[in-house]
Amino acid sequence: MSRVMLLIPTRSYRAPDFMEAAARLGVEVVVASDARSPLASLTKGRSLAVDFVDADAGAGAIEAFARRYPLDTIVAVDDGGALVAARAARRLELPYNPVAAVEATRNKALLRQRLTEAGLASPPFHVLHEGDDPRLAAAALEYPVVLKPLALSASKGVIRADDAGAFLAAYARVRRILRAPDSLAECGAALADRVLVEGYIPGTEVSVEGLLDEGRLRTLAIFDKPDPLEGPYFEETIYVTPSRLPAAAQRRVIEATERACAALGLVDGPLHAELRLNDGGAFPIDVAARSIGGLCSRTLTFGTGMSLEELLLRHATGQPVPSFERGADAAGVMMIPIPAAGTLRAVDGVAEAEAVPLIESVTISIHPVSAVVPLPEGSEYLGFIFARGGEPAAVEAALREAHARLRFQID
Repeated sequence: MSRVMLLIPTRSYRAPDFMEAAARLGVEVVVASDARSPLASLTKGRSLAVDFVDADAGAGAIEAFARRYPLDTIVAVDDGGALVAARAARRLELPYNPVAAVEATRNKALLRQRLTEAGLASPPFHVLHEGDDPRLAAAALEYPVVLKPLALSASKGVIRADDAGAFLAAYARVRRILRAPDSLAECGAALADRVLVEGYIPGTEVSVEGLLDEGRLRTLAIFDKPDPLEGPYFEETIYVTPSRLPAAAQRRVIEATERACAALGLVDGPLHAELRLNDGGAFPIDVAARSIGGLCSRTLTFGTGMSLEELLLRHATGQPVPSFERGADAAGVMMIPIPAAGTLRAVDGVAEAEAVPLIESVTISIHPVSAVVPLPEGSEYLGFIFARGGEPAAVEAALREAHARLRFQID
């Protein structure tokens, strides 16, 4: 029986789906988390608390564990564990992406530098350090621009600025976000003292879900993002697949993703990329050495019903993958945005939303009486709406109608 270590941050949505896939495959699972894992009861008590911020310390803990309980493979479920997994795999001589490649996916400035040096379509960019005078930068920039923390996820702290005044206000806001304890816990102090400023890229945005095998990219799905992401904040809402882009545009997306993987040195395992298309080409926005976030993977099935998590675990453990063909139906998910800051009291209308034709389910992932924080300070969603049907346009329409039937009580 293969023994797999899953690196799962405690705040991840993904744990149950990976655990179910492991059980179907008969894979022994060790859960490594940033706290003592509540999944320990499901893994016969075999779990490990790992430092996700200090990647060397986290890798050392995994190495010590593996000396007693040998591991066959390591799988990082979310961004937070990717670098720890790479460093631990290098120490244990297990298959994984090179550490330098994963480091570039976890540092937006380094990512932009690598992509630019490789000649991919890329905007101009600049890194502001904590001691730099933002007024000098504001006077020299060509607008619009986008400010980004180097290592936060889910568009947290990402803000568009259209002029110098908006830039200075956005910069101050991003700096406040980076000083917050939850941000420091996610990205670490080493990456919290800088802000990436890059030119705004207009155009259509898509995401690519893929799997790398010895450097070859297998595209599993292209998701359209039909809501325009123009700022000032960049909250993702609807994903729908298959893509409605023309075949030529989809080829441009895939080719740019392949070139981005090569430029970074990514060679193995799941791949999630965000790109924008316009007359200037296909611009990689972000590249991550992990699979799609949140519960969005539930939109994907392969062959006769294999989940994305099962497919990834089969690849990681060397088991055959019966089919890489995505299910024939169109599918989509809406990540329910947080409409206001406050305390969530209730979400009404779930049954009415689930009654919309093509809607499979509505999952509210934040419990009542919880604090909710919208972007750019927040990084969570209220939940997820799932739909499946014959045509992408019908799936998108169903998601919008279901969302319109939900009512949120936030104090």
